[in-house]
Amino acid sequence: MVKEPIEALKGAFCLKGKTAIVTGGNRGIGYGISTAFAEQGANVAIMCRNKESGEAAVKEFSEKYEGKFIWYPLDIGDMQSCRDAVAACIRDFGVIDILVNNAGVAVAGPVLDMDEELTDWFHCINIDLSGAMRMSYLVGRHMRDTGRGGKVINITSNSGAIINKPITFAPYHAAKAALNHLTRDLAVEWGQYGINVNAIAPGYTYSTLTERMPEGAYEQLVQKIPMGRFGQAIEIGALAVYLASEASNIVTGVIVTADGGYSLAV
Repeated sequence: MVKEPIEALKGAFCLKGKTAIVTGGNRGIGYGISTAFAEQGANVAIMCRNKESGEAAVKEFSEKYEGKFIWYPLDIGDMQSCRDAVAACIRDFGVIDILVNNAGVAVAGPVLDMDEELTDWFHCINIDLSGAMRMSYLVGRHMRDTGRGGKVINITSNSGAIINKPITFAPYHAAKAALNHLTRDLAVEWGQYGINVNAIAPGYTYSTLTERMPEGAYEQLVQKIPMGRFGQAIEIGALAVYLASEASNIVTGVIVTADGGYSLAV
């Protein structure tokens, strides 16, 4: 399947009528992406484990935007949970045009301090890498079989290309690096089906996690960021809109770093 190029910018970034899955779309960067999609007219399936925040996001979007919004329970660490959520989404929306693999965990701490079963390592890999693979596999098959193609966007991290210090994040770094390469691999394999696969690699971004940073930590980190501030979740959402829209039909296998230049300066 060959996607036609756009002929003008008018409407090129519009997502009206498209259906997008955003895993972890209830908070943080995922919420910023869900919001950006909703603003651009998309129907959004918010998939996450927390019913209260998932339904709250759906209620907010339904009051502000014209699309269709539904929350689905999802544990991306469990294949049956992924099957059930994707099947329910297809039942309710008919088709899936966009998948954003955003849900994940961050595991910190020295490798040599892990337990002998390497529990933290396997948990992080299972969620951050294998979870994205589960959803990509299920939605990718749907995109192929409908003959419509689609857009897959993986949310990785600048940590997939650099070693962030002073906190040690070996499982997280490894999972995000692997997801970057999986993005490239699937882009090559799935291009024939009209499926674009790209990734966004954010740096420090305001979220519920950064709100709990120790006093003074923000100021120290900002000094290392050339653009002088953390990113906002809606800015990651803006990149996701581009990669989900027809404007990016020729773009695939790309890892877009959005960290204010941090990874260039460390």
